[in-house]
Amino acid sequence: MPFIIAIDGPAASGKGTIARALAAHYGFHHLDTGLLYRATGAKGGDPIEAARSLAPDDLQRDDLRSAEAGQAASRIAAIPEVRSALVEFQRRFAAQEPGSVLDGRDIGTVICPDAPVKLFVIASNEVRARRRAEELGADPAEMLDQLQERDRRDRERDTAPLRPADDATVIDTSHISVEEAVAAAIAIVERARG
Repeated sequence: MPFIIAIDGPAASGKGTIARALAAHYGFHHLDTGLLYRATGAKGGDPIEAARSLAPDDLQRDDLRSAEAGQAASRIAAIPEVRSALVEFQRRFAAQEPGSVLDGRDIGTVICPDAPVKLFVIASNEVRARRRAEELGADPAEMLDQLQERDRRDRERDTAPLRPADDATVIDTSHISVEEAVAAAIAIVERARG
């Protein structure tokens, strides 16, 4: 049976960095599920049809890491029909041997609620805004406004709102290095693997 690691948290908290590191460390498959929503939004047109017709090639677009793509993803992620169209894609991905690491907003609560490891990665708003601004070459104050608006939308949506699973372990990356965050995550996975 594949071993699944579910990682959730808000934008720029460090969840993607931790997810990629864990996938590399264990030789697992990795899916940044936010890319599914970004790619769906970037396709344009009817978002429900875009989600239903999403193909792996759509995840290779160069513009999926832009702030615009992130905002579009957050808006369409609130549409229940879009979410349901992408749930099965994610669950099929998670079922691959020898294991998988999925990061997003609802992996531990909706997509893989039975995952043996669930992490909820957080960081302060100011740290997240600074990270995203550095990544995109943008103004930190503007990034802070965008992140707070996106957080509000993600937390308040009716379908699969952003929240930690009841059995998730929280990792706060505000004041630790990438190496320390990854080491903490590996320690949690090792305990779960016995």
